[in-house]
Amino acid sequence: MKSNVLILSMFSFLCLTQLKAQEQKPLSIQEAVSLVLQQSDAAKLNDTKVNTSEHEVQVAKNLQYPDISIGGQYRYLTNVEFSSDIQSDAISELAQGSEIPDVNEFKIGYLDISMPLFAGFKIKNTIEASKNAHTATSYMAKNNKEKLALETIHLYLNLYKAEQSIALFEENLISAQQRVTDFKNMEENGLLARNDLLKAQLQESQVKISLEEAKKNKSILNYRLVTLLKLPQGTSLKTISEQFGITPETLDADSIYRSDLEALKYQELATENQIKIAKSNYYPSIGLVGGYLALDMPNAFTLTNAINIGVGISYDLSDIFKNKSEVEIAKSKAEELHYKIDQTTDQIKVEVENALQNYQLANKKLELYAQSEIQAIENYRIVKDKFENGLADTNDTLEADLEQLQAKINLAFAKADISQKYYELLTAQGQLTTLINN
Repeated sequence: MKSNVLILSMFSFLCLTQLKAQEQKPLSIQEAVSLVLQQSDAAKLNDTKVNTSEHEVQVAKNLQYPDISIGGQYRYLTNVEFSSDIQSDAISELAQGSEIPDVNEFKIGYLDISMPLFAGFKIKNTIEASKNAHTATSYMAKNNKEKLALETIHLYLNLYKAEQSIALFEENLISAQQRVTDFKNMEENGLLARNDLLKAQLQESQVKISLEEAKKNKSILNYRLVTLLKLPQGTSLKTISEQFGITPETLDADSIYRSDLEALKYQELATENQIKIAKSNYYPSIGLVGGYLALDMPNAFTLTNAINIGVGISYDLSDIFKNKSEVEIAKSKAEELHYKIDQTTDQIKVEVENALQNYQLANKKLELYAQSEIQAIENYRIVKDKFENGLADTNDTLEADLEQLQAKINLAFAKADISQKYYELLTAQGQLTTLINN
């Protein structure tokens, strides 16, 4: 008895789990974009790149701080021959035949400090270059998130289209099945040719195939979107379409602030810093040096409190000849970026104009598809009446039904297309992630 209760409990739990997995989760476009920017691997990768570049700035800043090293050694000596140029009584006694001390080891400890004072402005420009590179990385990350948000919107709208297709095909399938039933009765009573019945059955089969394809598309799109948003596997999403087709009546097409263009501008500043860094090799390096030294050689001598301080200078004379190529390379890279900025600026203008034209076309299509749906529904009603009165054939009826179905699909898709083209326009202007939640 207990085992039966346990089995029943496990079965109930599995059923509840399955029902929970199949429960639909309503999700708006704004929520989808918010989730992808917070939870997706692509968004986290961009955030990590920004964090990495921020640490690189700190590494560059560390160049202006002193280098401090501390160490010590112990060494065992063998077969030491002792001699000295220092004139003293002790040395004189050794020279007169006294016993030479047994020196077989020494210990040394040291502390070295070096502080850069001047390096041809290399450190300053290295820091500035890293800051500009960090800013460029931040803008590029923002641009990548714009693309990621648009990719999410495309998946979301395609999922909506799949949902609408399923609903319309299911609705049409009901009428197609009813038509087949009516045609069977008519064919059995000799009022309809068998060929006309087969045509109706063929259209019913085609609608079933289209319905299965739409279900397959929905399943794939749902899986892709759930995976992208890092939602639990098995989540069934339900799109919210109340705002589809509702966009601002007036648009400011001149409002453009593209993060990828800003990233290029800061990359250009970084290359200008690289030119200065390359030129810094023409200058000597000057630094403040100092330290402490302690040396102990048993039976010989001990050195302590050897504190020292001074100035060091180094100048690689070969850089006068070798560094010219490095400077030219840096200048060439800066020139490349200058032309790339001009090219990207023109491309952005074309993208914005193209997106604006597509958005305006989508609005016009919605008006036309709305009229087409009314016309297709009325046309089917008239043809159906004619068919029932023997004034139209089966082909006309089936064709009018397909035209009605296509008109409904076109209108449902047109509303989503307006939203899609609007978001694509925002992306072209660089304002998608900023404005979508407003």
